[in-house]
Amino acid sequence: MAPEPGPAADALAPLPPGPLLRIGHGDLAVDIAPAAGGRLAGIACDGIEQLVGAGEVGASAIAWGCYPMLPWAGRTRHGRFAFGGRRYALPRNLGAHAIHGVGFTMPWRVDAHSPVHAELSLDLPDDARWPFGGRARQRIEAGDRWLRLDLSVTAGAQAMPVALGWHPWFRKPERIAFAPEGVYPRDADGIATRALAPVPRGPWDDCFLNRAPVLLHRAGRTLRLSSDCVHWVVYDAPAHATCIEPQSAPPDALNEGAQVLAPGESRSIRLLMAWC
Repeated sequence: MAPEPGPAADALAPLPPGPLLRIGHGDLAVDIAPAAGGRLAGIACDGIEQLVGAGEVGASAIAWGCYPMLPWAGRTRHGRFAFGGRRYALPRNLGAHAIHGVGFTMPWRVDAHSPVHAELSLDLPDDARWPFGGRARQRIEAGDRWLRLDLSVTAGAQAMPVALGWHPWFRKPERIAFAPEGVYPRDADGIATRALAPVPRGPWDDCFLNRAPVLLHRAGRTLRLSSDCVHWVVYDAPAHATCIEPQSAPPDALNEGAQVLAPGESRSIRLLMAWC
């Protein structure tokens, strides 16, 4: 068993945006915060802000913008998992669990930046926070009332498990159109189990199997979310926001369901936001 690791960056600790990059196209403007986990700090379409910003309800790392989750997404139960015949203990950064990976609190490099796109990268740690190394990349591109996000993780010199996704904090929509096929019920630890069940009535803080676009209706406009991910977490309990999070696997994937990357192999996902 690996020794108990030291503390990770606390998911509830303040994380200011730092210097911002601006991209955009026509009526769409996007601010990117490379130093704050490579996240989107703001998205404005027709002058209407889409995301909860830093400082609006506190600037904790977990609670604003739209950030990438990697090399795992959601909670890893008690920060512990087994891989390759060894057991590992990740730092627990939110209560009893390790949540949302390491990328959302680390500074990302800016590899390219134009008026309509940005490319960022991150060397994953090779220490107690994540014992496998590897590299993550993002491409963020703005078009005519659309925004495309591409996210990938590449293994380094050793094989590793991976699950990735995005965690957007959308300002509260008036209505969402969401028709998942089932829900992964949460257990006593609040972590998704793997036996699908019928979708319950909200409010939700759950992971769903979903293959259809999700529509958010707000301020007379519709935002359409589509992704090649089929696992979506929806957290709609807060009065000020709804989080709709496409992921490559359900939470706790390091214990059940993560993809295994061979050395040098990559996993990529995409998310398209479109306004009408």
